[in-house]
Amino acid sequence: MEGNNKEWKLIEKLLGQAQAEQRKSRRWGIFFKSLGFIYLFSLLFLFSANRPGDSLAVAEPHVAMVDLNGAIMADSPASADLISTGLREAFEAENAQAVLLRINSPGGSPVQSNFVYNEIRRLRAEHPDKKLYAAITDMGASGAYYIASAADEIYADPASIVGSIGVIMANFGLQEAADKLGVERRVYTAGENKDLLDPFAPVKDKDREHVQTMLDEIHQQFIGAVKQGRGDRLKVDGHPELFSGLFWTGQRALELGLVDGLKSPGQVARDVVGVERTVDYTVSASPLDKVMKKFGVSIGDGLGQALGLESGAPTIR
Repeated sequence: MEGNNKEWKLIEKLLGQAQAEQRKSRRWGIFFKSLGFIYLFSLLFLFSANRPGDSLAVAEPHVAMVDLNGAIMADSPASADLISTGLREAFEAENAQAVLLRINSPGGSPVQSNFVYNEIRRLRAEHPDKKLYAAITDMGASGAYYIASAADEIYADPASIVGSIGVIMANFGLQEAADKLGVERRVYTAGENKDLLDPFAPVKDKDREHVQTMLDEIHQQFIGAVKQGRGDRLKVDGHPELFSGLFWTGQRALELGLVDGLKSPGQVARDVVGVERTVDYTVSASPLDKVMKKFGVSIGDGLGQALGLESGAPTIR
């Protein structure tokens, strides 16, 4: 009997420990489920808060402001999609007296810049009673100036960097370095020009001419857009350097007709539009978009490197 009692006590002890572990597991399960719900609600809050300014419900007269900040690239905060969306919201805002594009950018993709340029001209034609002003802060160069030239008027600070109407495309020549290191580059192509710009091969004259022709075409598109936007305000006569890729201070840019005045964004709202209040209509990518884009870019970069698809792209700066 004594042996049986010991066995029963041992069984009871083991059952008690199992029940205690089960209770702990349930508590941890509830804890982690709660964390999951908190995380999901936080994401929903972030998504709902990711709208421009006070949306379209601002009751008071105001200046609708959109930021163009940083390099103009497809997957950047200064992408054509995000900037154009913000501009559309700003133009459609019922109580917005004018739209102010606040610029601080060195330039970037000519394609993205042209997308925004064309969208500005479309919105101006659709809303003829609502002017768009561009205000350059630290820098409005190259692609950023391309976009600014579509505005009704451009303003800058006397010390702003303005201009740089040119196109650049750059890579590295690594042939000699590879030879010294004993590295053999193996490239397989279908199409005689598919290895154009290969950094491990010498540059061919015909390749250089082809790239230069392409850059010249993009440059002429840039010049045409600036002339269309600025018109007779540009001091082209006697200033052949205007479209050479040089950049100037805001003060010198005013003399060249690249800008219309020297004012800060706040001064443009107060002194030019005559409205003190500004409302931010800048659109930014949602947190989920950012995560998915980073994930997608990392996969794309890996595939590109594996297949040897990496190459430079023209940049207007």
